[in-house]
Amino acid sequence: MYFVDLRLSAAILLLVVIPLPVQAADVTAEKVETALKELEKLAEQTLKTTGVPGMAIAVVHQDRVVYVKGFGVREVGKEGPIDGDTVFQLASVSKPMASTVLAALVGEGVIGWDDRVIDRDPGFRMFDPWVTREVTIRDFLCHRSGLPSHAGDLLEDIGYGREEVLHRLRFQKPASSFRSRYAYTNFGYNEEAVAGARATGKTWEDVAADKLFRPLGMKSSSYRFADYEAAENRARLHVQVDGKWTAKYVRRPDAQSPAGGASSSARDMAQWVRLHLGNGKFDGKQVIGAKALAETHRPQIVSHEPVNPATDRAGFYGLGWNVNYRVDGRVTLSHSGAFALGAGTAVSLLPGESLGIVVLTNGTPMGVAEAVSASFFDLVLTGKPERDWLALFRPIFAEILKPEYGTDVNYAKPLANVSPPLASEAYLGTYHNDYYGDLEIVEKDKGLVLQIGPKKLSFTLRHWDRDTFFYQPEGENASGLSAITFRVGPDRKAAQVTIEYLDLQGKGSFGRQPVKK
Repeated sequence: MYFVDLRLSAAILLLVVIPLPVQAADVTAEKVETALKELEKLAEQTLKTTGVPGMAIAVVHQDRVVYVKGFGVREVGKEGPIDGDTVFQLASVSKPMASTVLAALVGEGVIGWDDRVIDRDPGFRMFDPWVTREVTIRDFLCHRSGLPSHAGDLLEDIGYGREEVLHRLRFQKPASSFRSRYAYTNFGYNEEAVAGARATGKTWEDVAADKLFRPLGMKSSSYRFADYEAAENRARLHVQVDGKWTAKYVRRPDAQSPAGGASSSARDMAQWVRLHLGNGKFDGKQVIGAKALAETHRPQIVSHEPVNPATDRAGFYGLGWNVNYRVDGRVTLSHSGAFALGAGTAVSLLPGESLGIVVLTNGTPMGVAEAVSASFFDLVLTGKPERDWLALFRPIFAEILKPEYGTDVNYAKPLANVSPPLASEAYLGTYHNDYYGDLEIVEKDKGLVLQIGPKKLSFTLRHWDRDTFFYQPEGENASGLSAITFRVGPDRKAAQVTIEYLDLQGKGSFGRQPVKK
């Protein structure tokens, strides 16, 4: 869903901005063990309350994996249970994992955080030539390039691969001046990973395996969708249809792999958490340079401005991590992941206490992973949940998942007085947009059909009123029905067409192209 991960960053901030009792107590093994007993009950109750099909949890304390367990099922209607080795799609929890891989390259001197992207990927371009010359790996990692939030995501929805999406970012006007504001962008994040990997002469997916997965023994982890799909013990994505959970969709995120395409198990991710809490050491060996890894944990930009600067705290983004501070002074590192098509994930660390938790779920994001994480930290630090976190998060996530378009008109309800359309010939033809490419309006079975994207995805248009039609888009960011409106010229032929679903950032208009002779 459009802007889901951006809003998740704001939602996760609730873990630290809502006042909690200050308690200056050491986090002992006994306190963690007591909290784990309650955590298990909480996980079971949360699944029962929400109906989310399944969940896996891993907890690390003092360089030990003290808890790994699965709950529920991998797919509704089938018997396969979730365990600690079940593979989940991570969505945006892929980002702190990706910055870990880049930290390995920085620590080895292969790249630097402040390397200019164009020096590593000479063909890359931004809209502004000056920004093209100056934007660095660090800028993209902390979402301060000036690109609009989620620039490129809709290109992925209509079928473009990673290389082509990154190429088309040059046609996207900035939403702010360079380095002035935080704006969450999956494909900006992708570019820095691709640029970093180019320095090794290998693909991103191979670099991640070489620098992270193999050294840590993360045998179930990958940045390739094919590896997730091939795993026998994998959790399917689930959404609610008419109140019932169903494994309806398949999400293939290879186009944005570094930002959202990783898959892993709770057991594997526990090893990655150990690496971070151990300052780059794993089983006594310095796998990643401590200085390079520490930089990923440092605030780089304000990601959430305080509403009232006199009383509210700001939220920060590091290099792939949300970096925040509790009222008791403890630093928290966290990241959430969300596929509207059926996954909700979260990782949360208290590095000063050498404590971390990973929660993976296979249902539409509704705050389950975040609520379980927050409740566990409460149990460890204060002995009880300080509030009903699930009750707090659920309405926030419900608001997050509301459609970003088509909210003013109910296209499913016909108008009382409809103006008829022109003859089909008025709308037929090819229309062009530098950012999205070409679309075609063709006639099939006496009706209009929209064809768009490199694979010419086809959508049947239904008439709404005069020169406005509507259709149902598909993809991660699609929600309800979308209008498609033609602007007709004096020759009674459409000169332009605007697609509401693609126009969220003002890039959804296509101009008619002359007929090729």
